[in-house]
Amino acid sequence: MIERYSKVELRQIRAAFTLIELLVVIAIIAILAAILFPVFAQAKEAAKKTACSSNLKNIGTAMTLYLADADDQFPNTNVVGLWTGQRFRWPIMPYLAIAQQRVNPNSNVASSSSALLYCPSDASKTGFNDTSYSYVSSLYRPWSFLQSVTSLVQLAGDGVCPVGTCASISSTSVQFVAQKVMVFEWVNSHKYGTTGPVGPWGKNVGFNVGPGVLEGTRNLLFVDTHAKFTTASQMKVSQFGTADPNLTPEGAMGSDLK
Repeated sequence: MIERYSKVELRQIRAAFTLIELLVVIAIIAILAAILFPVFAQAKEAAKKTACSSNLKNIGTAMTLYLADADDQFPNTNVVGLWTGQRFRWPIMPYLAIAQQRVNPNSNVASSSSALLYCPSDASKTGFNDTSYSYVSSLYRPWSFLQSVTSLVQLAGDGVCPVGTCASISSTSVQFVAQKVMVFEWVNSHKYGTTGPVGPWGKNVGFNVGPGVLEGTRNLLFVDTHAKFTTASQMKVSQFGTADPNLTPEGAMGSDLK
């Protein structure tokens, strides 16, 4: 006996997926996801790099305004570690127009922060004095001192600079304004050919020179206030073999780019 189906039942049979068809659809979706997700991730990272560069340009504008009010003298508070994120921002804070205050008038510790001081790609932003950026020692410490540095520890600390080791440096003394770094990302927030963040002193934590010192890519803000995404291999090296703008060869009169 021949079984008969109604037209409605036949349409329902034809509309159903077989197991093989379902597996094919899932496989196609998985392939498309594998192709598109890395593209989306790259686009997201590119947006973060742009935001970080924009932050640096805003900081550059604040530095320009500061220089205009300070007789063209770069910030110098006579503190050894002025270059660190927690300290360099205070001289230019009035020009940043962000609601950030000290815990007390005698402290450099922030009670609040701003996205302007963070690079979105910087996973360690809370570990470097609550900001992603650094002002360079070579703009407030003379080359006569920098070239004599034998340990990177000499660049760190909360104390007052020993006599002759800090100085107010004029912007007019910078010979290569488009090649001398003024502010930069402290760590390699964007991971270029490395397995982790790389600061100017390599993969080691602290002030020890480690492997990978000429790897990594960071946004740099130059004295002429243009920002550039730069690989460490494009930069001149210090006496320690590091791409460190704190120890620019020839100091403020030198260049950070090869």
